[in-house]
Amino acid sequence: MTDVITDNDKKYEAQELAEAPGAEQPMEDRTNNRTLRPNMSKAFQSFMKTGWDNQEPDIEPLESSKFTPARLKALGRRFPGERIVIPAGNYKNRNNDDDYAFRPNTEFSYYTGLGHDYEAGAVLVLNPLDPDSDEAKAGKTHAPELFVTPRADNSTVDYYANAQYGEYWVGPRAGVKELAAMTGIPTHDIAQLPDALGKDVGAEAGAVRMRVVRQADPQMTAEVESVREANGFPDPDANEKADDELQEFASTARMIKDSYEIGEVRKAVAATKDGFDRILSRIPQAVGKPRSERMLEGAFTSVSREEGNSVGYSTIVASGEHAPILHWMRNTGVVGHGELVLIDAGIEVESLYTADITRTFPVDGKFTPLQKKIYQAVLDSQQAGFEAAKPGATYSDIHHACMRVIAERLHEWGILKVDVEESLSPDGQQHRRWIACGVAHHLGLDVHDCAQARYESYQGAKITPGMIFTIEPGLYFAKNDLLIPPEMRGIGVRIEDDVLMTENGPEWISKAIPKQIDDVEAWMAQRAAVNE
Repeated sequence: MTDVITDNDKKYEAQELAEAPGAEQPMEDRTNNRTLRPNMSKAFQSFMKTGWDNQEPDIEPLESSKFTPARLKALGRRFPGERIVIPAGNYKNRNNDDDYAFRPNTEFSYYTGLGHDYEAGAVLVLNPLDPDSDEAKAGKTHAPELFVTPRADNSTVDYYANAQYGEYWVGPRAGVKELAAMTGIPTHDIAQLPDALGKDVGAEAGAVRMRVVRQADPQMTAEVESVREANGFPDPDANEKADDELQEFASTARMIKDSYEIGEVRKAVAATKDGFDRILSRIPQAVGKPRSERMLEGAFTSVSREEGNSVGYSTIVASGEHAPILHWMRNTGVVGHGELVLIDAGIEVESLYTADITRTFPVDGKFTPLQKKIYQAVLDSQQAGFEAAKPGATYSDIHHACMRVIAERLHEWGILKVDVEESLSPDGQQHRRWIACGVAHHLGLDVHDCAQARYESYQGAKITPGMIFTIEPGLYFAKNDLLIPPEMRGIGVRIEDDVLMTENGPEWISKAIPKQIDDVEAWMAQRAAVNE
């Protein structure tokens, strides 16, 4: 077996000296004192290079690789002659030497097709083609390249010495050859990236404008800025504006989902249904227990790890007076008899597409008459939004349809004291006291997908086939709200479903997750019986 000498060899030799008796250890090396090389002797290094069998990761082309070429082509056409840099991002520190689980930047995942935990530190570069090349004359604008950390297999010192990439620590992982096969994108050692960023193109040597997804990796953004300055683009404000245009385009491009994306969201919704099944099976044992909201959260999280990558966002389990709190994510409360429990949860599958579902359950399995009244109002509001969602409508149309039902019910109940039309007018909006948030948003790789698009491309744009979005009205009667009857205080209801716009109108992707009152009660009874 051939030994591969990396730049880390010198680093480890220097560390040996630093760790010698009496030596002063640099502070940046101290966080890993628990695990990293108390004594990297020559004998140890020599011994660690022998006696290993090869381990090859299982690699095959990703299904997403059939769809990324079209995405890359559209991106290149938007920015002809410019170099596009899309980092995956890097590990984020949780505390000391412990990092959060890695999740690649959304734009990187979209344009490479890589989900799961591929690939920390990687960078996608779209290089503009020489205008005089045959490819450019044929209409192609860019050549994509992927730059990644090579495998640290047992032929390298990093195998046992690098806790982040070494396969002794993390197991067989995809490297240059493997990621090229998975993505269909030419792939190179990350060490070649600096040369690639400064590479000239055709007759316009040294004058290639670059754009970067700047929030993905601050270190990479700084490197791009350095190259920009060297190439005659030193204006940081102009560069930031150019980067914003890149992110805006990438965000807007994700609004229309291709067939692969639609399939992945369907998988996420199906897994989320299984997560809710497990929650309902757990409710009877959770009632009255300390932190029983977290018991239900844990039940859902277990399914997210079994069937997907993780949860798509922080799960909300809000029982009783916590339910009117829109973003209750502490989940420290007790699930109590006679209460409603609002659960907002979604599973992210390994492609990183997520579902986003909210259901509100009667803890004891049956809605009280008051709970039914409030729940049915929200359900009717959601249905009105669905009926307003049709090709050519806007998100604002969905919002207004939902809000009209809410305002009418609040007025009927004597809570909304002003006329319905006054409240619905731009100068009114009094009903928003009990539902301050919007009721529809794009869904995909991010739970609130496409958020960097312009307002006129989002709320004011026509809904077209291929868009996936949620409809999620609610009523939130806070415990301390003195403008509502005492019996309503501390009740919160939200119903949220995922919708695909088709040529023939909207489709409830999540229709298999019960939400009608009788169906919810039957579902709860069925899961309780399974638990017994």
